[in-house]
Amino acid sequence: MAVALLDEVRGVDLGDKRLNRRLGKVIEELGAKPNLSIPAATDARKEMEAAYRFFDNDKVSPEKILQPHIKATHERISQTDLVLLVQDTTELDLTRPNQQVAGAGPMDCEVRRGAFVHPLMAFDSEGVPLGTTWQKTWVREAIETTLSKAEKCRKRQQTPIEEKESLRWVEGLRAAREVAAACPHTVCVCVGDSEADIYELFSEPRSANQGEVQLLVRACQTRSTTESNWLEEARCTPCLYSRTVNVSSRKAKIAGGKSKREQSRDARLAEVEVRATTVTLRPPHRHDRKLPEVTMNVVLVEEPNPPTGCEPIQWILVTTLPIDDLEQVKTIVQSYCIRWQIEIYFKTLKTGCRVEERQFENLERLMNCLAVYSIIAWRVMYLCRLGRECPDLDCEVVFAPSEWRSVYTMVKHQPPPPQPPRLNDIIRLIASLGGYVIRKSTHPGPQTLWIGLQRVHDLSTAWETFGPG
Repeated sequence: MAVALLDEVRGVDLGDKRLNRRLGKVIEELGAKPNLSIPAATDARKEMEAAYRFFDNDKVSPEKILQPHIKATHERISQTDLVLLVQDTTELDLTRPNQQVAGAGPMDCEVRRGAFVHPLMAFDSEGVPLGTTWQKTWVREAIETTLSKAEKCRKRQQTPIEEKESLRWVEGLRAAREVAAACPHTVCVCVGDSEADIYELFSEPRSANQGEVQLLVRACQTRSTTESNWLEEARCTPCLYSRTVNVSSRKAKIAGGKSKREQSRDARLAEVEVRATTVTLRPPHRHDRKLPEVTMNVVLVEEPNPPTGCEPIQWILVTTLPIDDLEQVKTIVQSYCIRWQIEIYFKTLKTGCRVEERQFENLERLMNCLAVYSIIAWRVMYLCRLGRECPDLDCEVVFAPSEWRSVYTMVKHQPPPPQPPRLNDIIRLIASLGGYVIRKSTHPGPQTLWIGLQRVHDLSTAWETFGPG
C-alpha cells in the first residue's frame, strides 16, 4: 500500500509532458518540506522559479492536479467495505498588510480577504484518511452590510438554494453519488456537520448508477415531523445504551456569543443515553418549489442529567443508515465521531503546509498551489493513521531505504538493522525529530510528523551522498 506523493499525480494530463513531469518534481520537493516556504523547499533557484512558473501556467488547474489523486482515492475506497465521505468548509484568510491577493474576496467583513474551500474527504471505518474525492473553492463578490437582521432573513428565504453558498452541501452529496457509482461494492456514507442540516440535502436523490450513497448529518434545528418533531419523537423511545464520553474544554472565541457552541466550557466526563427512531419530515415552505416529505432515521445522543450550569451534550444524528439493531446504531455514532478527522486535515493544511502564508499575488496561482498541498496534507495524515492502524507493516512500504536507515541511525545512535523495522516504529522515530516524546501509551500527531518529515529529506540526502556504500 504505497503512498508516495509521486504516485498520487502519476497519469496527470496537463496537456504537456513537461508540465506533467514538473508536477511530480514540485510535489516531491514541497512534500519533503511542507512547513517551509517554496524558495526554502526547492533545491535551487532554477527549481524555485520553475515551481512558480508551473503554478502560473494557463494549462494548470486545481481540477487537473487533483484528478489522478481522486482516481487513486477511488482505488483505495474500493478496497474497503465502508467509506465515510466527509464534507466541510474552511476559510483561507489571505489578508495581506500591503498588497492584497488579486481575486480574493471579502470574508466576514470587507477588511478580511480570502477564499473558501469545501472538500469531500474519504475515511475508512477506523478513521484512516483515504484521500480527496471532490473539492470546491469560491470567493464572495460582496457581503451585505446595510440590511437589518429581519431583512436578511427575508432575503434568504426568497433566494433559491441554487444562488446560495449552502448549495455546496448538495453538490457534495452529488459528488458522493459519483463515488458510489465508481465503487459499487463499498457502502458510501456522506457525512456533514450541523451546517449541512438543509432540507434540500435530505430530499436530494441518493441513487447512483450501480449503488446508493447513504447520508449522515448532525442536526442544528428541531424539524417538524408528521407526528410532532424529531427531537420529541426520539425522546419517546427507550434508551438503547449508555456510555461515558470525554467532553473537551472550550474557550469562547467571541465574548458574549449567543450560540451554545460559542460558549466556554470546562473539560468533564458526561454520561449520555442513546436512542433511535424513524420519522417522516414535513417539508418547509419554499416560494419557488414544492419539496416532498422525507423519511429519515434519527439517532439521539443526549446527556439527561448535566451538572448545574453546564449545557447538556446533545447530538441529533439524521441518517439513512439502518437502525434495526444495537450494533447498527453504535456504528452510526462511531461514524459521526470520525467526522472530526477533517478538522485535523484543515489544521494540517493551514498550520503544517501554511497555505495561507504562500506568497502569491494572484488567487488562481494560489489555488493551483492549494491543490498540491491538499495532497501533501492528506499524506501526512495518512502516515499518522497508517502507523497506528497497521503498525506491523514493513516500513519500506512507505519509506525508501535511505530514509528509514538515516533516521534510525540519527535517533538510535547505532547502525540500522539488516531487515526493515515496523512502519509504526519508524513513524515514531521520525516524529521524535519533530518534538514527539516516544511513549508506549501515546501516538504522534500530524504536527510533530510534518516537522520530522522535513528532517528526513535532509538526512536521506546526506545518507545517499556521504553514507555507507
